[in-house]
Amino acid sequence: MIRKTILFFSLAIAALSAHSQVNTDKVLMIGRNALYFEDYVLSIQYFNQVIRSKPWMAEPYFYRAVAKLSLDDFQGAEDDCSMCIERNPFYTQAYYARGIARQSMEKFTEAIADYKRGLELRPNDRPMMANMAIAYLQEKKYDEAEKAFGDLISSYPKLSLGYLTRGAMYLEKGDTTKALTDLNKAVEIDPYYAPCYGNRAILLYQTGNMKEALADLNEAIRLNTRESGYYINRGLVRYEMNDLRGAMADYDQVIAMDSRNLIARFNRGLLRFQVGDNNRAIEDFDVVLEQEPDNYMAYYNRALLNMEVGEYVNAVSDFDIVLQQYPNFIPGYFSRSEAKRKMNDIKGADKDYWTAVDLETKRDNAATPTANIAQQNSQNPDNQSEDEEKTRRQSDKNIDKFNRLVVYDKEEEQKRKYNSEIRGRVQDRNVRIDLEPSFILTYYEKGDQFGERTYYDKSVETFNTQMILRWKLLITNQEAALTEEQIAAHFASINDYSSKIEREPHNADYYFGRALDYMLVQDFAEAISDFDRVIEIDPSYTQAYFNRAAVRYKQMEYSRSQDASTYEDLNTMSIMFGSNRQTSASQIESDTRKMRDDLGHEQIIMDYNIVIQQNPDFIYSYYNRGNMRCIQRDFRAAIADYNESILRDPDFAEAYFNRGLARLSMGDANRGIADLSKAGELGIMNAYSIIKRMTE
Repeated sequence: MIRKTILFFSLAIAALSAHSQVNTDKVLMIGRNALYFEDYVLSIQYFNQVIRSKPWMAEPYFYRAVAKLSLDDFQGAEDDCSMCIERNPFYTQAYYARGIARQSMEKFTEAIADYKRGLELRPNDRPMMANMAIAYLQEKKYDEAEKAFGDLISSYPKLSLGYLTRGAMYLEKGDTTKALTDLNKAVEIDPYYAPCYGNRAILLYQTGNMKEALADLNEAIRLNTRESGYYINRGLVRYEMNDLRGAMADYDQVIAMDSRNLIARFNRGLLRFQVGDNNRAIEDFDVVLEQEPDNYMAYYNRALLNMEVGEYVNAVSDFDIVLQQYPNFIPGYFSRSEAKRKMNDIKGADKDYWTAVDLETKRDNAATPTANIAQQNSQNPDNQSEDEEKTRRQSDKNIDKFNRLVVYDKEEEQKRKYNSEIRGRVQDRNVRIDLEPSFILTYYEKGDQFGERTYYDKSVETFNTQMILRWKLLITNQEAALTEEQIAAHFASINDYSSKIEREPHNADYYFGRALDYMLVQDFAEAISDFDRVIEIDPSYTQAYFNRAAVRYKQMEYSRSQDASTYEDLNTMSIMFGSNRQTSASQIESDTRKMRDDLGHEQIIMDYNIVIQQNPDFIYSYYNRGNMRCIQRDFRAAIADYNESILRDPDFAEAYFNRGLARLSMGDANRGIADLSKAGELGIMNAYSIIKRMTE
């Protein structure tokens, strides 16, 4: 299949132009389009073609490395960065990306060397300074890490990340006083960043301050309702505070967001066991074991539950699995003995019972007095600290702790957190408005984490029934990246449509189908050209106007990202509530760029105007036009468009959300918050964090 894909790429690229230089430039640009829009597999295929054509160029190796980083191919990313550096030893971004790849593979010394070289070329670079400090911390070189964090904080005293991560370092070293000081400072600097509260809650939990830990987790959840770890940790805090109902509610919420979350399932199973909800507890452990068939604690708990509900055969089966793995687990033999006795297997029951007694005798005889006391303490929960009694780390496989709630493994959680911080987005996605995205007609969409929201329009459904295209059109604002098989299919489709167009050059449907294929492989210029041809042949082709507008905006968005810095500013633009100012990235734009953008915006709006004229009930054209007017900062016109969308669909969550932002931007806080509340009610959870910010 990969060879097929490459063949289709070769055919498509050969058709781009008669001149190889122009081809290479265009293919590199399309590859960067795909990278920008997170279509990593597709982007790699384009960069492969550039490398084959001009292997001496440094740039395609770097961008291919970025794509591989995003796909967790760290070794491939390291190799590509090395190839880039061989060709251009002053390519600063390549040292940065190679450092990330090496850090992700735990090659900390090599990663630090890359960051040092990068900092020689670009002194005081914030991402590299932060990553180098974290690498020292991961390597357990605390003195070097402390110095590196000190340099970072000195250079960027208003950056919460420096205090947040140094606080984690102090916590790892056991210095809770310094850790708390840094975490308090992080909260002071960035009171709307959920990890500041989430990290401080962990420290407060570990030091026994449950009330304040609960308050911090409540705040973290209000700021980021989608982070399951906050709910799991709050469940543990509530459990420690004897709030079983609250703990259960938190695990229910995690499972509602992710039905296969192992920690939440395991912990909820234990809580259900405690309150006598045995059948539903068994269901939770069933899910755990489907995903983790070597989780022997789940087997043992399920066996005990099966005993409770009278399913002795199932109980014995689970006890067998546990005892095969842990042949010296004394409680397992006693429990299996009881189950066999219930089944009238007296011989088997006696055998298990005397095996357990024999193991106990051997253990007691082998232990010294001191060791025996320790052993007794390990078997007696009353002699343990309360924390040790109630919880265990996820990586702790001691079967004696089968009935303890699971907490995140500290090392695994730190690793996940550091990887999240160091990797970020290396590519040049700098400019994005924090509106809910516009809609487009396409074939694929991402799944919705919180339950599928289906977008329907009668005209699109009618179009699909005519079987004009190879695939069914759908309308979405959550486009999915293509798989290798889909990439190959759409390049084949381009070739097929091209052959049909040669035979029937006035068939608008063929141009429309090919335009969609070009759009999906991120060749926006060719897609727009084909949409133009569709409209030229058939000016009533509504779908072509709608998608031409959407693709034109994609092209503008990518061009804007190229005009901005590709490395120094990884932050995104956002609407400035109650202000007519924008971020520094837009303040430095030239008059020429502004004129170009204004012209582009007007072309897009003209297309949506035509869609509305031809199909006044197509709500997504009002919504998309509203988004464009927000980008132009014409909030009154945007609100009018969102009103039209909501009038036609009172449950249009995205329209409420974006209308709320537009109203906040005009200073209409009450109605803006009301819109965001409605959007949250309809499923857009990020609305609540904005409400929190605006009501403080």
